[in-house]
Amino acid sequence: MGVSLLGDSSWDRAGISGASSSDITHPVSLPRATTLSVETSSSFPQLGMQQPLEPPGQQPPGYGKCSPAGSDAGKAAGCGAGSGGSGGIGKGPVICSAVCGNPYAGLVSHLRATWLSGKTRPMEYRVAQLEALGRFLDEKKQDILEATALDMGKPSFEAYFTEILLCKNELNNTLNNLSHWMKDEHVDKNLVTQLDSAFIRKDPYGVVLIIAPWNYPIHLFLVPLIGAIAAGNCVIIKPSETAKNTERLVAEMLSCYLDNDCFAVVTAGVQETTRLLENKFDYIFYTGSPSVGRIVMAAAAKHLTPVTLELGGKNPCYVSDTCDVQNVARRVAWGRFFNAGQTCVAPDYVLCSVEMQEKLMPALREAITEFFGSNPRESPDFGRIVGDKQFRRIRALLCSGRVAIGGQTDEKERYIAPTVLADVLPSDPAMQEEIFGPILPIVVVANMDEAIDFINARPRPLAIYAFSCDSKVVNQVLERTSSGGFCGNDTLMHVTLTSLPFGGIGRSKSPNLPAPGQRNSGLGMYHGKFTFDTFTHHRACLHRNMGLEALNALRYPPYSQQKLGMLTATFEIKRKGTCTLL
Repeated sequence: MGVSLLGDSSWDRAGISGASSSDITHPVSLPRATTLSVETSSSFPQLGMQQPLEPPGQQPPGYGKCSPAGSDAGKAAGCGAGSGGSGGIGKGPVICSAVCGNPYAGLVSHLRATWLSGKTRPMEYRVAQLEALGRFLDEKKQDILEATALDMGKPSFEAYFTEILLCKNELNNTLNNLSHWMKDEHVDKNLVTQLDSAFIRKDPYGVVLIIAPWNYPIHLFLVPLIGAIAAGNCVIIKPSETAKNTERLVAEMLSCYLDNDCFAVVTAGVQETTRLLENKFDYIFYTGSPSVGRIVMAAAAKHLTPVTLELGGKNPCYVSDTCDVQNVARRVAWGRFFNAGQTCVAPDYVLCSVEMQEKLMPALREAITEFFGSNPRESPDFGRIVGDKQFRRIRALLCSGRVAIGGQTDEKERYIAPTVLADVLPSDPAMQEEIFGPILPIVVVANMDEAIDFINARPRPLAIYAFSCDSKVVNQVLERTSSGGFCGNDTLMHVTLTSLPFGGIGRSKSPNLPAPGQRNSGLGMYHGKFTFDTFTHHRACLHRNMGLEALNALRYPPYSQQKLGMLTATFEIKRKGTCTLL
């Protein structure tokens, strides 16, 4: 393909870890046509990839229960070399022969054949699959809580809120509105087409790929999956292998709920994900780091495949001199230290005056103690860093400014205390990259204007936060800056609303910044109807009357000035007049 995920230092949140080539082989085992696995595959029979593609099996609309191992549910074509055995956790995969070309080509072809059959288009089918996802969340709730706790010490409260409750909100909102979203949208017509039908048809794209990160390993694959199913697509899901326990849960259990002819889970590392991206998809949805996002976009560009890139950035948080300091401290501390700081929309740094910094310090210390006790290491409500490499990267940022609160670390536990850094300079390491951990730098500015200039001199972030008792100050920050999202007088909460779009804003405003400072927030948006729209092709449709041919004579040659005048009169859109009160 000419594009490789290897050697990238920012793979972490993408769920694409830097395994060496000697550690990875090329997989083709297809457990029940649902899971392709490198290091982890479920115990279903492997399926070949060299036989001709069979017509997809038809499942009833309510399909979504486990079939016995070895059944025909989800049967797909593939390399016959692996058809005699069965995969298992940790078992080596079968190497695809040269005939296949790409180890995932058979899976993609099978899903495309299913989609072309029209199976996913009826609303009843979509509803049945979405309801099956609801059963997955209900029946596997405890497994999800345990897996996320094992992967990153995620408190059960945080895991339930983000991985289950918000997902169920997304699911129920979609089920409540799907029939309306799917309807043709009739549009205005000009004089010539008044007797015709002009409308927007909501078509699925086809076969889409969702690549999820590790920090919210259920939420960040399930929310886009809900929209992809609602829009009528077939889907390949690639969960993060960094969150190994959650990846295993998804790979083994999701096939028990979804139609295996239409939905598949691929567990893969760097090289395998690179091979997966070589295939032609109709849409790619990626959440992770900007550097890997560029690789995904380059791979998509080879097929002119549209993409959504949910990335990250350094989200600024301006605190004015007129505010309730205690409330600000609680809301900022909650947003920064939630999930041990491993949240793409967390406030990445605070901008405030010297005076406000002095007021914030005791208030932040009090809030941290209130949340996590005098020793956060012993708190059941404070998580851990997901991996050793991530831990070492974050720990290295502690040399910025001076440690005013926290700073304790334990590499064995991958523990970094909730930490506040004071007097941080723009040139310090903590300001050169997205922190993605429990560290909050404070950068001193003289006033709001200087804070706004500071924000605008850097790449546009995923979120901007502003705190002030004066609404004019909050509105000034909103009006004079640009970001994917904005939240005044709180952090993170705008993401909980399915009525608001969530996403980045694309290119940096300041392309001449040094490379270490470049962090793009991404492009595209989702949540609620925006997720449905993301995975939907809005098809322009005009259905004309076969008669009344005389009306068309104006546009046919031979042309004349008279025809042009009449054509202008019938097609022209005129600006409406304005009424001025004297």
